[in-house]
Amino acid sequence: MSVGFVPQTPAYFTLAGFRRLTVPEYHKLIEIGILAEDDRVELLEGHMVMKMPPNPPHSNVITNTTEALVHRLPNGWRLRCEQPITLSDSEPEPDFVLARGDRATFSARHPEAKEIGLVVEVADSSLVVDRADMSRIYARADIPIYWIINVVDRQIEVYTHARPNDPTPAYGSRTDYKLGASIPFVLDGQTIALIAVDEFLG
Repeated sequence: MSVGFVPQTPAYFTLAGFRRLTVPEYHKLIEIGILAEDDRVELLEGHMVMKMPPNPPHSNVITNTTEALVHRLPNGWRLRCEQPITLSDSEPEPDFVLARGDRATFSARHPEAKEIGLVVEVADSSLVVDRADMSRIYARADIPIYWIINVVDRQIEVYTHARPNDPTPAYGSRTDYKLGASIPFVLDGQTIALIAVDEFLG
């Protein structure tokens, strides 16, 4: 959940004085202590972006989503909440990531795109950003499934069929699941479970 932006003319709040950074340069700032764990920033398309603090509706959906997914997680997958992932030009901190691995896989690094089966963002004030900017970032990384849990419209938006090589990367398909419906929880092309949307947004 980050302050909004578009490429070339960013509308998000960046840290003054910084040019676009590569992912290794961003890691170096963390390594030498210029950035600390409690600094609310993330790297998006080379820009250091200030993260917005969560509000109560957002936090409530985070709790609901954790409960909905954790007990349905198949062996060999890790559920990570508000932790970084390492992409080619970004290191976002999605609300949820399901990554292939075990307890030791990510002890010394963050998940990479090829290991990720699902990314989830919880969107209220960040809805425009999550639909446009984060969707572009995740599609560029060829992440197969992207969910937006849309607190504003009380629905879950499922984005699939990433087109990473388009001039503006995007997902080719979007399906909305409203209250009363069930959403397929899919990993590696297999439906793990059907989960009521109300479990996330109820």
